[in-house]
Amino acid sequence: MKLIIGLGNPGNEYANTRHNIGFMALDAYASKNNIDFFLEPKFKGMLAVINHLGKKAILLKPMTYMNLSGESVIKVMQFYKIPVEDILVISDDLDSRLGRVRIRAKGSAGGHNGHKNIAMHIHSEEYKRIKIGIDRSNVIPVVDWVLKKFNEEELATIASALDTCVNIIDDFILDTDFVKIASKYSSK
Repeated sequence: MKLIIGLGNPGNEYANTRHNIGFMALDAYASKNNIDFFLEPKFKGMLAVINHLGKKAILLKPMTYMNLSGESVIKVMQFYKIPVEDILVISDDLDSRLGRVRIRAKGSAGGHNGHKNIAMHIHSEEYKRIKIGIDRSNVIPVVDWVLKKFNEEELATIASALDTCVNIIDDFILDTDFVKIASKYSSK
C-alpha cells in the first residue's frame, strides 16, 4: 500500500495559498478520479483510501497545520504498516520558479518545516517527494509569502504542475520505478 501526503494548512483562510500546494495536488487527483476525502480524527487528517487498477493507496492531507504534519503521517504509517519507501510527500518549493516540478527519492528538509516534522516523527529523510515551485519574493518576508494566495495568473501557471502531479501519483501507485518517474516528469 502506498501513502501519498499533500502538505498544507487546514481552513478556508489557507485555501489557494502557496504553502497549500500539496493539498491542491491531492485535490486535483481526487477531482480527476471522483474521490472523496473524509476526516479521520485518530489520524489527525483528511483521508481517501483508494484502489487504482488493483493497487491500494491512501491519500492524506494532515489537519495538524504544516509544522506538525509528522504527527498525522506517523499515525497513518503505523496503523497501515506502511514502510518509508512507500511514502510520497507533495509540498511547495520556495527555491524553484513558479510551477516547476522537482522529484526526489530522498533529501533534507531544506528549511521546510513540514518536511522537518515528518522526518523527525518517522526518523528518516528517505521518503520520496514532489516539490512544486512557488518562487520567492525579494520584498515579502518568507512567512508572509508562503501564506499568500495565488492570483489568477499564477493559478493558471500551476495548473500544469498539478496535472503533472496527478500523473506522478498514478505512476507511483502502480509501482513504476521512481527513477523513471523522476526522469519523465521533472521539469527543468
